[in-house]
Amino acid sequence: MKRRTLLRAMAAIVGALGLLAPGAAMAQFAAAAPPAPDGLRVIFCGTSGPLPVRDRAKPCVAIQAGEAIYLVDVGPESAENLMLWRLPVNQVRAVFLTHLHSDHIGDLGELNLQSWVAGRPAPLALIGPAGVEQVATGFNLVYAADHGFRKAHHEHGAFKFDLAAGKLQPRVIAMPKPTASGLQTAVAYRDGPLTVTAIRVRHEPIEPAFAYRFDYKGRSVVISGDTRKWPPLAEAAKGADVLIHEAQNADMTRQFAQALKGLGNARMSSLMTDTLSYHTTPVEAAEIARAAGVKRLVLYHLTQAGLPMFTPEKFTQGMDAGGPLDWRLSKDGMTIDLPAGSPDIRFGQF
Repeated sequence: MKRRTLLRAMAAIVGALGLLAPGAAMAQFAAAAPPAPDGLRVIFCGTSGPLPVRDRAKPCVAIQAGEAIYLVDVGPESAENLMLWRLPVNQVRAVFLTHLHSDHIGDLGELNLQSWVAGRPAPLALIGPAGVEQVATGFNLVYAADHGFRKAHHEHGAFKFDLAAGKLQPRVIAMPKPTASGLQTAVAYRDGPLTVTAIRVRHEPIEPAFAYRFDYKGRSVVISGDTRKWPPLAEAAKGADVLIHEAQNADMTRQFAQALKGLGNARMSSLMTDTLSYHTTPVEAAEIARAAGVKRLVLYHLTQAGLPMFTPEKFTQGMDAGGPLDWRLSKDGMTIDLPAGSPDIRFGQF
């Protein structure tokens, strides 16, 4: 190869890697994103349902409380978002699983690996319903060889790769008996001024399934996970600043199922029809938010977002019929800041 051709090829490679100009390829290696003011920060790392759509990862919500980061679910593609947005993944302390559907756990292995490689100093707590033990054991086993390779190659001088720190450490949440109203809650985690409460919801035949409430220095966020409309969730979310609730439009689901059937795909048509029994419509989510008296409602796990029949207007039709409510649809990269000692609720975007 001629010298000029070789230089051009090298320049193209370096440019593609983002070494000549800032870009997405270098984003994960640059300085960490600026810290949020003390309080709670919500970051939507994945807002779709299980169907593949552009620009939306599968369900994942990051909660920053002070300097620590906690994740609720880690769906496929979400770990990549965390890296591209330069979040300090080495500060992730725990992952809370709402349930064990694949679209909520698919990027768990990558999140665990990347946060460990970045310098996470301790095992990553994996907290959730019965079954998290098998999930943790499985990912630990699958990534064991990779961890060993990285330690052998990259551990030198001050750079340590403690294999024990690279493990997922499971913790099963035990629920008390339900109250007369059907409410079941249990404290799942405490870390200084942060308290995380698990709330049992209904996503049958997936059993159990949890929502989570984060309380920190007077600010609060509730994340529903997957559930059919469940009135006890409103009881557990009373007075929260923000309710983040899953939403699936039933009419759009039926339309999609019918289209699949017309295309000769009876199997997927049947599967889509089945989902109607264990998800919440936008109108139902609004009813839960009003009953809870929350200040803001944000819809996520938007099953139809990105599909041809989706429009925000059609998806949310009827939400305002029940009375005043401040609500919006989530998208990947949306942020919510809840500063401590303030009533402010500030929306932003990475």
